Amino acid sequence: MTRDTTLQGVILMLAFCVIAPLLDVGAKLAAQNGIPVGQVTTARFVVQTALMLPVVALMRLSMRLSGKALAYTTLRALLLLVSTYAFVSGIQVMPLADALAIVFVEPFILLILGHFLFGDQVGPRRIAACVVGFVGVLFVIQPSLAAFGLVALWPLATAVLFALYMLVTRGISTWMHPVAMQFHTSWTGLLLCLPVMILAEGSGIPSLDPVWPTGWNWLWLFMVGFWAAVSHMCMTYALKFAPSATLAPLHYFEIVTAVILGYLIFDDFPNAMTFAGIAIIVASGLYIIHRERLAAKAKAEEPQIMVLPEEP
Repeated sequence: MTRDTTLQGVILMLAFCVIAPLLDVGAKLAAQNGIPVGQVTTARFVVQTALMLPVVALMRLSMRLSGKALAYTTLRALLLLVSTYAFVSGIQVMPLADALAIVFVEPFILLILGHFLFGDQVGPRRIAACVVGFVGVLFVIQPSLAAFGLVALWPLATAVLFALYMLVTRGISTWMHPVAMQFHTSWTGLLLCLPVMILAEGSGIPSLDPVWPTGWNWLWLFMVGFWAAVSHMCMTYALKFAPSATLAPLHYFEIVTAVILGYLIFDDFPNAMTFAGIAIIVASGLYIIHRERLAAKAKAEEPQIMVLPEEP
């Protein structure tokens, strides 16, 4: 990768960090204005599918899925669906920055799951960083639990589900185009959502019983899917142009955007304990990224031993 392509990747990653919280803003505005959380989640997949279809067609990517690909894509969509539902449930009452900070425990969960599921080597320093990161999450959750009750645990569920989603993505990415992966995840997620919405109609379940949107709610629901599609396309191509080790630290800039948008739109501002927790989470995450870089560099510098065939 050249310096110019790496710069393009950095710019796209920063664009993701600015754009991604906008879908959270749309979700929070819709949920606070009477749209059920399940309907907000469904809107994401409806709009994202509609937007991704022409992109896939223009790129002439295959719209067919093998049985194996369909199974993995459906699992990926289910994890994304439930994690989205959990996050929207949290931000319906919580400040954006608080919820997003809790979700950023996901890299620590991913590190631990990678060790047990894929045999990734995790040294004591990274384990210690994970523990410190979880302490930071407790700093954020504690005042949120006091203010909002158990709903403050929804973003933690999002973190666990999204870590599993990333592990599935890791497995699929070796044999599926990232744009095709996003499209197929969108329409399979939509097929999973629609039966639930149809069955929930008239049920009286507040989080699922759909309502007919009015006024600005149409825009808020469109925002959820639109900004989800745009932000994830930015991340997809950022990873194409620049190494993940370069881009990973930039992801934490998303919290800055969430703090600014939360303050400007909802008049939410993290308290001192929450800020301390955010700082601990970010510092721990950056340290883990640093250790990952060192481990990758050491592995790359290991001498390659050539095994010669034995003489007859």
